[in-house]
Amino acid sequence: MHRRQAPQRRDGRAPRPPAHRGRPGHRARTPRHGQGMSGPKVVALGGGHGLSASLAALRRLTDDLTAIVTVADDGGSSGRLRKDLGVLPPGDLRMALAALCGDDEWGVTWSRVIQHRFRREGELNGHAVGNLLLVGLWELMDDPIAALDWMGRLLGAHGRVLPMSAVPLDIEADVAGHDPAHPERVSTVRGQAQVAVTPGDVRGIRLLPADPPAVPEAVAAVRDADWVVVGPGSWFTSVLPHLLVPELAAALVETKARRLLALNLAPQPGETAGFSPQQHLEVLAAHAPALTFDIVLGDRDRVEDVPGLERATAALGGHVHLAPVSAVDGSPRHDPERLASAYGRIFVDRERIASWR
Repeated sequence: MHRRQAPQRRDGRAPRPPAHRGRPGHRARTPRHGQGMSGPKVVALGGGHGLSASLAALRRLTDDLTAIVTVADDGGSSGRLRKDLGVLPPGDLRMALAALCGDDEWGVTWSRVIQHRFRREGELNGHAVGNLLLVGLWELMDDPIAALDWMGRLLGAHGRVLPMSAVPLDIEADVAGHDPAHPERVSTVRGQAQVAVTPGDVRGIRLLPADPPAVPEAVAAVRDADWVVVGPGSWFTSVLPHLLVPELAAALVETKARRLLALNLAPQPGETAGFSPQQHLEVLAAHAPALTFDIVLGDRDRVEDVPGLERATAALGGHVHLAPVSAVDGSPRHDPERLASAYGRIFVDRERIASWR
């Protein structure tokens, strides 16, 4: 399924692959792009629920799909495992793998298994099964990329999942009004979990360590893509961190791929409270001035100032595409089927202008 060579054991022999092919209820894999299946090479960047929604939509459109996931989570199960074992935070990576599981019995079952959290008293309370499985594979293989590839094979994932960096990162934010008693004072807030819920106005973020190394496979995927999809997701803690990894940021600017920015459906309490859609774009431009986008996708029922969004999008070199992408129950969640329809329409419209590379 993946382009990476099967990982090798310490004795030089390849481990036996997971024996899931041919099991009852497991659907045979669809040929990859370039092996009998049409569809663009798509790379999606983000983290958390926003990236999961995007991946659940994109896997309906292509089998040549790579997710690049932020690695700065320091809360919950991920934070505990990161602190205790010094590993990459596995939570966002696990969620991306779950989103790439198929809709057949095998995919649905494994998605539920790795998302399941222990709810009994004791040290396992709050841990997700998939987090523990992924950390176990990391220890066994001593190679986070190989472990993710093997877990993807076990799940029958419709795509590949990569971390944006091979080292765990921290987010540090400058926040005005963090202390309500001093609304003009700028304070430093550290940690993804704290930045995500901070009161006040987030002015900007940086990564610690500064200028972290990118995963080479992630950089290569961006450079080789037909489409790069950024967002939706928590803007300061899931989307913008990708733009602060120098090699990855350079690849995003230099790639020949078309670039699509998917907007959130509503501001998030804390980090983007009160933000308009165009303010999200302005913040992105401030963190990555050289980055342009071909398309900015928003929900047609949730963008109030369309001319303002069009002006902000034009400043990024692109055009606005509005479509119904939110859940039909009215909640601020992306519906995978509707989001897939919007992505598909954009891909087809652009294909009429130029063939896939």
